[in-house]
Formats: sequence, C-alpha cells, structure tokens
Amino acid sequence: MGSQLSWGRHYLAVRPDHFRVEYAINPFMDTHVQPDPVRTHDEWSLMIAAIEAAGGRVDVLGQRMDSPDMVYAMNLGLALDDRVVMSHMRYPERRHETLSAADWFGDHGFKRSWIGRDAVGAHFEAGDAFAWQGDLVVGYGPRTEEQALKHLADDLGVTVRGFQIVHPGMYHMDLAFCPLSATQAMVCPSAFDADSAQALLDLVPDPLVLTEEEALSTFCANSIVVDNTVIMPACPDRVRAQLEEWGFEVVIVEVAEFLKGGGAIRCLTNPLDVRLGRDLAVGGSRVVLGAGT
Repeated sequence: MGSQLSWGRHYLAVRPDHFRVEYAINPFMDTHVQPDPVRTHDEWSLMIAAIEAAGGRVDVLGQRMDSPDMVYAMNLGLALDDRVVMSHMRYPERRHETLSAADWFGDHGFKRSWIGRDAVGAHFEAGDAFAWQGDLVVGYGPRTEEQALKHLADDLGVTVRGFQIVHPGMYHMDLAFCPLSATQAMVCPSAFDADSAQALLDLVPDPLVLTEEEALSTFCANSIVVDNTVIMPACPDRVRAQLEEWGFEVVIVEVAEFLKGGGAIRCLTNPLDVRLGRDLAVGGSRVVLGAGT
C-alpha cells in the first residue's frame, strides 16, 4: 500500500430526514421509485458507524424539507483548511441546499466563497473536485462548467487539472475517480473523453482501472478511504482482490435506497480535513485541461 491519504478522517454528512425522489436530474432517478424512509435511515446510520469504527469522525447537518437531494453532502461545497468554495448547482432544484450549508460552514469557522450563486456565474459542484498529487483534479461537463476551473485556480492559488466527463451515467468525478493513497486511485476511463482518460491514468502512479460495468453497476468508485479502510457500497471480486493485495480492508455498506437518487458513500460524505499547502501545492494558479501541460 502507498502512503496513506493525508485527508479523509473527518466528514460532514446530512441526516436523511426528507430524502425522496421528487424530480429526475440523472439517469438513476425515477419519481415512481421512492426510497423507503426506514431503510434509508438504517443505511445512513450503518455508514456513519462504519466511518467511526474505522477511526473517522462525522459532523451532522440537518436536512432542509425543500431539498430532497441535500443528503448528498459531497456536493455542498469544497472545504480546504478554513475555507470553503460553495457549490453553484447546475439544476435549480438543488440550489436551496447551499443556503443552509453556507450557514453551517460559516458557523463552524470556514471562510466562504462562491464561484457563482443565484443562477449567476459558472456552475460548480464539489463532487467533481479532489485534492491529488499536489493539485486539484476537477471533472467538468455534465455538472461543473469548464469556466469554473479558472475561478477555482484563481480563488485558491492552486493548479487545477481538468478532465472532461462525457458519460451521462458518471456525471460527477466522484463516480469515476476515487483516491486510495498518495499514489493509488480507482479510475474509470469510460467516464471521460479519450485525452482526459489518458491524462488521468498518467497522473496516477498505481491506478486500479475500473470497467464501465463495474463503475455503473456497483458504484464502487463512489467510496471513501479512512486510513487503510475503504468503505464501499459494493465491490466486484476483482476490485476487492486488488485492494486487499495492496493492504486495504474493504468494508461494504449497502446504500440501495440512496442509489435511487444516483449517489453512494462518497456522495453522502464531504471531507473537511483537506489542507492547502499539504494536499495542494499553493502558489501558482493555472488550469490544465486533459493532456495539456
């Protein structure tokens, strides 16, 4: 196993008191197939327990009644040090979420900034962004606009590497990319255009390459890592064998009710312990798209 990730031990999650499928903004959502409230709460509680058992910590934010997708906390904002870049959701149905999230971050000492808000400015959703190899890697296309990458680079003073997502079922980066350690990550090339897929694979010293079927049928890239524990919604045998060979412990938490909204473990959690200057090389803002240098 490579050196452990320096982040991923402290998360924000949203209690699913009002989770339902009121609209369809991704291929997995069907308003005729509603989550069961009891099973939803049971799955969420088991996820929290698994994170804590692995040594992690979880802060909990209450859910707005008018924001059924707010449970997917990863998309509320990108937290770095004592700063947070709030998401500007592409779909107006989700924009209420960031109002309460911004209050929570402000109350907990985070300095807030916005790339866009109130339907003005570039769309940015934090499920598209990860700290990796000293840079910020960001997927763009379905949800985050390319224009947002420059704003992120300038606002944070970091290098942003952009990867164009073209697969409609992997509309966020966190459905196709999962950092595991300082050198290892799960990557599904099918999510990206050819140049972006190759550039992302080139960026990861030890990639665990996922097939399109593995990524879509199991959501296995939508997982989180707490030290050497990978908490996953499901895990194909081939993927499990590689993870265990690398020294990871695989913990499965089924989140079938949340898959009805198009998200799993990573979507339900937002890391609060990413650090500028350690996880990201601060000081030279620039944007690199796909295979660019």
